[in-house]
Amino acid sequence: MPLVTDFDSDPAIDGRQSSTALDVQRGIITTLGEAGITFLTEFTLPTGRRADLIGLEPNGTIIIIEVKSSVADYNADQKWPEYKALCDRFYFASHPSVAQEIFPDNEGFILSDRHGCEVLREAEPNKIAAATRKSLTHKIARASMMRLRRMVDFHGPELL
Repeated sequence: MPLVTDFDSDPAIDGRQSSTALDVQRGIITTLGEAGITFLTEFTLPTGRRADLIGLEPNGTIIIIEVKSSVADYNADQKWPEYKALCDRFYFASHPSVAQEIFPDNEGFILSDRHGCEVLREAEPNKIAAATRKSLTHKIARASMMRLRRMVDFHGPELL
């Protein structure tokens, strides 16, 4: 069997997000990354749903951030309550041109642009079960390694 790569395009480019959503993600990853939180984008949860951002704090706290790039995006998506059982903290994130008033007052909220973010409202803590945490952390680790492998396959070993 020949050794062939099936990557025709850069695996770092997902293509499903708007440029606005990508800017929001970038600001969050940059600013909160400086605080030691690591993130994966478009992470498939055990339920089959995709979290826009899933983060791990150094202490093992799991964060899910749902990015909304417009009022229509928020109104069209009501799956977010399912995410709360799979994280210790849940946030909405958006950018300055979306009215903050549309987001529930009892959920965390992050305002972000491509240069950084500010947590305007902290998320209520929701300690998940130890078995859920272990399983999800394992899934995050495996997804991270698989993404790195795809990046190396596409860009070459000099990426490492």
